Amino acid sequence: MSLRRQVVLFGVGGAIGLVVDAGVVQALVSWGHWNPYLARVVSFLCAATATWLWNRRFTFGHRESGRSLHAEWLHWVALMSVGAVVNYAAYAAILMVYPWLHRWPAVAVAASSAAASLVNFATARGVLFKSAKTST
Repeated sequence: MSLRRQVVLFGVGGAIGLVVDAGVVQALVSWGHWNPYLARVVSFLCAATATWLWNRRFTFGHRESGRSLHAEWLHWVALMSVGAVVNYAAYAAILMVYPWLHRWPAVAVAASSAAASLVNFATARGVLFKSAKTST
């Protein structure tokens, strides 16, 4: 599969992750009255799981991690945590600069996600799904 196609598919997975991330954080804050900083931790785990499911099937379906599903998921979450640090730092900064967004954290999620997506693609492709699948 070409790098261009992988980037496009990873972008689709990222869009799915953004919807999950923003939806979960907004629901927890609006309906559960959670703190927007703590809610973001939960929403990240949900979004990371959604993107892992998409990317292992579509973006990197022709590659393998050489790990069990559970180990692969844990490795994925660990790798995505690198991008999540960038994402969370931007998210927290946005909430500090624009306190009115505490009621609308999904806006801050969307604004902070772009930078992290580049980091996440590089780590997913270069570290976890680095080997081509062999046919058996």
